[in-house]
Parts: sequence; C-alpha cells; structure tokens
Amino acid sequence: MKEEKPKEKVVVAMSGGVDSSVAAILLLEQGYEVIGVMLRLWKGEGAFLENECCTPDSISMARNVARKLGIPFFVLDAEDEFKKKVVDYFLESHRSGETPNPCVVCNQVIRWGFLRNRAELMGASFFATGHYARIVSENNHLFLKKGSDLAKDQSYVLSRLTSEDLCRTILPLGTWRKNDVRRKAAEVGLAVSEKPDSQDLCFVGGDIADFLKRYAPDTYKPGDIVDEKGNVLGKHEGLAFYTIGQRKGLKIAWSEPLFVIGKDISRNRLIVAPHDHIQTRVFTINQTNWFVEPGCEEYQGEVMIRYRSTLFPAKIIVQKNDLSARIETDDMIGIPTPGQLAVIYQGDIVLGSGFITEN
Repeated sequence: MKEEKPKEKVVVAMSGGVDSSVAAILLLEQGYEVIGVMLRLWKGEGAFLENECCTPDSISMARNVARKLGIPFFVLDAEDEFKKKVVDYFLESHRSGETPNPCVVCNQVIRWGFLRNRAELMGASFFATGHYARIVSENNHLFLKKGSDLAKDQSYVLSRLTSEDLCRTILPLGTWRKNDVRRKAAEVGLAVSEKPDSQDLCFVGGDIADFLKRYAPDTYKPGDIVDEKGNVLGKHEGLAFYTIGQRKGLKIAWSEPLFVIGKDISRNRLIVAPHDHIQTRVFTINQTNWFVEPGCEEYQGEVMIRYRSTLFPAKIIVQKNDLSARIETDDMIGIPTPGQLAVIYQGDIVLGSGFITEN
C-alpha cells in the first residue's frame, strides 16, 4: 500500500473577519494542513481599553470559524512586542514631527516577524494572511504584485516584507474580488460573511490627539503658527497634532485657505502657507526596501505616497548606498508627508519602498 504523503502545514493569521476566514477555507481546499492563529495585541487604559484587532468578539468569531472549518485555533500573546515595536514607534515618530505608518510597521515586525517566526516553531512550511496582493514566481524570482481587485489592493502595506518573507508566504486572496470572498463565506455558512472591514488604527480607539495626550503628554506643547517668513499667525496645541497638507483645525482667520507645509521642531513652530506653496516635484525616501534590485542609478516608475492614493509617474534616482532614493515626479504633487511610506511600482509589480523624509 502506497504511503500517503503528509500535508504541508500552513499557519493562517485570523482576525475574525471575512478575508482571513476565506483564506483559511481556500488553503483547506488546496490540501494544506491549516492552523488558525490570532494575536493578542497591546491595549491601553480607560478609553483605549480594547485593541480593535483582538476584541473578545473578534477572538470569539475567529474561534467559531476555526471550529466550523475543523482546524486548530490558538491565541498568542504579542502585547509586549506590539507595544515595543509598533506603539512606541508611533509615539516617537509623532515626537519627531513625522506622521507614522503603524500598520505598515506592524505587518513587517509583528505579522511577518513575531507571528511568522512562531509559525515556523509550530512546524509550518508557510504563513498565510487574507491580504489582497499576489506573490508570483517568474524566471526563478518571486515578485510582489498588486491584487487582482484593484479597489482592495493591499500591496502597499506589504511593501516592507523581504524576499525571504515572500518565499514562506501564501496570499490566497490575491486573485479574488471582495464580493466573491463574501459570497464564498456565505456559501460555507460563515456568520462573518457580512462583517464590515475595520478602518481605524487598532490601538488608538478613537481620536489620535487624545491618545497622544495620554501616552505622550510631552507632545502637548503649544507654540506659534507662522508663515514662511516667520510672521506669527496663530497658536498650535502641539506639533504632533498636525500633519503636512492639513487645512482644517488651524483656527486662523486669513484672506485665503492656509495649509501646513512644515514643522520647525527646534523652535516648536508650525509653518503654514497658501495652497500654491504646498506642491513639489522632488522628495527623498530612506530606509529603502527593494524586492527588485535597481539595475541602474536612474529608472522610471510609478509612486504611491499614501495607502490607496493615486499613482503618479516619476524618475527614481537610487543613491549609492542603496538605502535612500530621490524621487522626481513628472508633474507637481502635494508635498509628501514625512514618515509616510512611498511605494514604487512598475506596472503591477512592487519594486520597493522607502519612508518619506524632510527635504
């Protein structure tokens, strides 16, 4: 009698939502041995008592899905790691005058750091999530590509992964559309089929200003709002509470709308200007991460400077250390926000990414 080959084991990150639930279904249908895992992440106190990614309801929903699918389900404690690597980064970035991107960092260091490592310790060959993006092998090279459903594409938030991560990752929803995912969940009889998508930062629990006042009270440092010549136009509550390009909330009576164009950290000044001053054609990124090593110092691509924002054509000039790059856009764009991520594409392929810096 021929001995049956053992199934390959895959750990799927479950959230109690429809995407990760259907990812688990598809993996089972593809013949994998599937284990569901959810992380218990850091939560604050008082108004910040729950982390939206791991509420008791979400854990219960994920456990019920696993039970219905007949797969093991575990909740792993990652509170300390999340606080140290994501929440503290979020606070320090605000202190330095930047606008952080904690979801991108969480994917890099928690899901594909902490959790993928735990998956390997559980004997899994692969790690899987319900993200809408594709990993494609061409000419013995793995590429990260946009998801087929461009309205749900999440390649932007996965652009900090490494080539090693791609080798060990399965993204079952890469070629699926959201409507079909919900339909699949309903066919299997999962109650999560109509569960709405989560939108807010999971650990903030509401207003970012309130969160900063509680966990980084030193950021609540009022100062002057000035124009480009240094003329005082008003007062701000703390530089961390404003972001580049912001118009609302300045509380300045002026002959035309004013926008935040910069922060003078040393003098605690918020710099504002009219709309025609908030555009540029040049900015810089650092901490670059390349999936496809640039074959030359200059090349053409398309760049996205905020999650699901419009792509624009640009020339990418790679610095000699390969850790930074200069982006020159074909047309004028709004001033990119320091601390946010710029992701570089060619067609549907993610070439790499880097964090936007002050110019």
